[in-house]
Amino acid sequence: MRNEEQVFQIKTRYKALSPLLDERSRRQWAAAEALSYGYGGRRNVSAATGLSPNTISKGMKELEERRKHPRRAVPARLRDKGGGRKRVEKRDAALPKALERLVDPATLGDPVHPLRWTSKSTRHLSEALAKQKHAASPRTVARLLKASGYSLQGNRKAREGAQHPDRDAQFEYINARALRFMRERQPVISVDTKKKELVGAFKNNGREWRPKGEPLEVRVHDFMDEGGKAIPFGVYDVAKNEGWVSVGIDHDTSAFAAQAILRWWRKMGRRHYVGARKLLVMADGGGSNGSRSRLWKVALQGLSDTLGMSIHMSHFPPGTSKWNKIEHRMFSQITQNWRGKPLVSHEVVVNLIAHTTTRAGLKIKAELDTHSYPTGVKVSEEKYESINLRGKRFHAEWNYTLAPRT
Repeated sequence: MRNEEQVFQIKTRYKALSPLLDERSRRQWAAAEALSYGYGGRRNVSAATGLSPNTISKGMKELEERRKHPRRAVPARLRDKGGGRKRVEKRDAALPKALERLVDPATLGDPVHPLRWTSKSTRHLSEALAKQKHAASPRTVARLLKASGYSLQGNRKAREGAQHPDRDAQFEYINARALRFMRERQPVISVDTKKKELVGAFKNNGREWRPKGEPLEVRVHDFMDEGGKAIPFGVYDVAKNEGWVSVGIDHDTSAFAAQAILRWWRKMGRRHYVGARKLLVMADGGGSNGSRSRLWKVALQGLSDTLGMSIHMSHFPPGTSKWNKIEHRMFSQITQNWRGKPLVSHEVVVNLIAHTTTRAGLKIKAELDTHSYPTGVKVSEEKYESINLRGKRFHAEWNYTLAPRT
């Protein structure tokens, strides 16, 4: 009988019997199999069962002892008391403390910390322990970490920068203002610029279903080429759960942001709010629509003059952009919709945005804005003084109104 056939038959029997055997009976059964095949049997049994040849040899010695002394009682214990290799932490009592010092977050700032600039993988931890005369394999390190209450964890976005004393009060002010506008059937919008995207065959995070073994190939390096970039500026109608996105190709400026709001009004807003007298805009405190930007206020004044309605502005406190409704009600849905799809052209960007929907009924329209929006524009004192700006009593730097000048 060929070796392959022996191994197959032994493996079949072992697979059936193995769950019923303990450590001692398993090696004795393997020894009996090896003896029955004669020369080469131990090698074949080891290949079929995964047991080491030494373990099978030990089983052979036990069978020989049983043959010589058939009336001797079989020990109740599989191993002698205290037998077996002791765990490494029993032999090296200082090991757990040494490992904890390596992974303790408080030691990150220590200039002599051995793992300050490397990832804390089990391999790196094992190597660092070896340099401190503590022998522990990567698997042992993982076991000790779990026993000490550690687990693999990623980063979580939770810090929002400096806590402004009126942070919560501003949230309440914005909420009350928005509710009042909606009761009066006046438009309330949330605006922001989504992350700029490179246009071309570049990797886009996420996965989508494709034929097995046929991933979509994209470029290795993300360098902007003739495809240019896409700058999505979004306008989210809070009451109607509808959105507008102007996809710019030049620069994210205040003029571009104001033009996006104007396009939203002409394409979507005015059919819902016939005869509207005022518009509430909620935005972050930085970027092209920042609370300190003179260009933004001048652009809003132009928008107010064009629409013939007052623009009421409310900014979120610094570091709290995630509270802006457009972030989690619209932008996050767009990101989900185009995950794993390379944004190979501006047309693809616009179509992926416009086809984003949710079970809650979100509808989005998108359009490419090919106009040029130069940077470096300065606002003179005379021009700034000409705008019809009125600050509110509560944090005028965050809450203000721009009325039409005609």
